[in-house]
Amino acid sequence: MQKRPKAKPFFKPRLPQNEHRLNNEITALQVRVIGENIEPGIYPIAEAIKMAQAQEVDLVEISPNAVPPVCKLIDYKKFLYEKKKKDKEQKAKAKQSEVKEIRFTPNTDDHDFDFKAKHAEKFLQEGNKVKCYVQFKGRAIMFQERGELLLLKFAERLAEFGGLESMPKMEGKRMLVIFSPKKKGAK
Repeated sequence: MQKRPKAKPFFKPRLPQNEHRLNNEITALQVRVIGENIEPGIYPIAEAIKMAQAQEVDLVEISPNAVPPVCKLIDYKKFLYEKKKKDKEQKAKAKQSEVKEIRFTPNTDDHDFDFKAKHAEKFLQEGNKVKCYVQFKGRAIMFQERGELLLLKFAERLAEFGGLESMPKMEGKRMLVIFSPKKKGAK
């Protein structure tokens, strides 16, 4: 019997690559060089690399699709650090909207209604959505009209803080509505 040759892997593991090409990785013959303490202009790649070495920084290809490619003389590690820091700040500023829930029963009292309405107003002012539902237990399912009236009354109460996304609808033993906050400045 013949021995089978050992199968070669059909993929090569990729080495981690930088987001930008650096120094000797740049393939263009001429590049447009920008940066501090230099005269911006078009230089041969060898001269551009020598300029970077003289300043003890990296030659980083910023815009590879330009003709000739645009390269910048910067400290690449510092550049990545600042970029990461900027991205983190932007992510922190972007507020994630939450959906807050408020539960009623068909026999909710006026005091409880007012208390829950104040909480819903606060949630909407903070920019969160509010999901209100009437929970029907046992025979209470016979009083669906009460639940619908309660939710519509709640919608009237919250009209100046948020808008109703849709009319009350049944989902299992719950009747629910969702309120979206009004945009700031819109009345």
